[in-house]
Amino acid sequence: MYTKLLITLQKERNRILFTSMKNNGFLHLVSLVAALLLALPTMAQSESVVTLSGNAYITSGHTAFIDEDHCTIRNWNDKETVISFYFRTEKSGDMNIALQAKGNSKIEVSLLGKKKKITLESDELSRIELGTFKVENPGYVKMDIRGLKINQGADFGSIASVTVGGDVCPVVCVSPDFSSHFGRRGPSVHLNYSLPDENIEWFYNEVVVPEEGDIPSSYYMACGFGEGYFGMQNNSPYPRRILFSVWSPYVTDNPSEIPDSLRVTLVKKGDSTTINDFGNEGSGGQSYMHYDWKPGERCRFLMGVKPDGQGNTIYTAYFFDNAKGKWSLVASFRRPKTSTWYTHAYSFLENFDPAMGYINRKAYYDNQWARTTDGRWIPVTKARFTCDATGRQKMRQDYTGGLDGKQFFLSMGGFFDEYMTHGTYFERTSNTTEAPDIDFSTLE
Repeated sequence: MYTKLLITLQKERNRILFTSMKNNGFLHLVSLVAALLLALPTMAQSESVVTLSGNAYITSGHTAFIDEDHCTIRNWNDKETVISFYFRTEKSGDMNIALQAKGNSKIEVSLLGKKKKITLESDELSRIELGTFKVENPGYVKMDIRGLKINQGADFGSIASVTVGGDVCPVVCVSPDFSSHFGRRGPSVHLNYSLPDENIEWFYNEVVVPEEGDIPSSYYMACGFGEGYFGMQNNSPYPRRILFSVWSPYVTDNPSEIPDSLRVTLVKKGDSTTINDFGNEGSGGQSYMHYDWKPGERCRFLMGVKPDGQGNTIYTAYFFDNAKGKWSLVASFRRPKTSTWYTHAYSFLENFDPAMGYINRKAYYDNQWARTTDGRWIPVTKARFTCDATGRQKMRQDYTGGLDGKQFFLSMGGFFDEYMTHGTYFERTSNTTEAPDIDFSTLE
């Protein structure tokens, strides 16, 4: 398209040059050149650059890693290593692909069912044209790159970016001015529950993680509140964690900066619970216990929020131990300079390892209840789906949530094609006969 336009302009220029000056041919030429200059930025936008940082993963092999700070691949010397780029097309049609790459090696590129062998012959980044590919249906495209032979040096080289042109542009990908860290993590997703317009002391929720959604570096958060969160993690196959945290009212990412008067303090904890401070995403008090929850297992959470009448609020978390058949205390914290009942009930699903953002996670959230200060259980049946900035700014669009039958669900990551609109409301079927049967007098 760009070449055809240049040819047309050249022909028009030649025609004008041979036009009589009395017909203002020179002025026409000036106008034509000006139009070309104005058109160039638009034409330049017909290509999208999918950078290594933010959009690529090592999906096979163990030696190589992506250096996001320097936008390069380190230790790429294993033929089993696969580097995968992901981007999303909103249109079908012809797609022109080029690599910005360096190295002295032979590599193989797999894309849309086609494979191409490429020879790299430069220690400096250069553009390598791969040709035109047909996109039949809009959605996410995966490009796999693997090394075949090292001709010279210690590794296969590096791939800095993929350039996409043609009918499908522009494509959806993580832009260089967005956080590569959060872009590669993938979009976090949330369910914001509608609590009754009463004083609420307890919030109850159940979580089931299906086999296919049980992925390392995942946090399946069940009972969020205005000042913290409570749920379960897959840190590793075993042991897994039940995690409960309360933010300090002093805003900082460094817990050592919190004045003593504004520190979250421990009231009590379970026998197997570990207590520590946390930082980086706000700061405060954190607790966790090891519990080897399993995919398909229904996990039950009970979260309490109650002002102590002295200008502080007490937050208490219980987890139901299915193996022992009883509620276990995780911890209870006191937050200073705070006087509130339960507000802002929510759940979320996130991946906290950027290297694992290409794998899908999913969880079901079911049977939510709120308990008033006078002891009445009220079913919570409405929720609003939201996503974080990675999704809202359309860096990635592999996120969804809502209703699956009679239960809520969340899903993110994995570069699937469908996505749910941020801010969509859902309402599950109410069942007033399934209120939690909890004897609060027996709780630790």
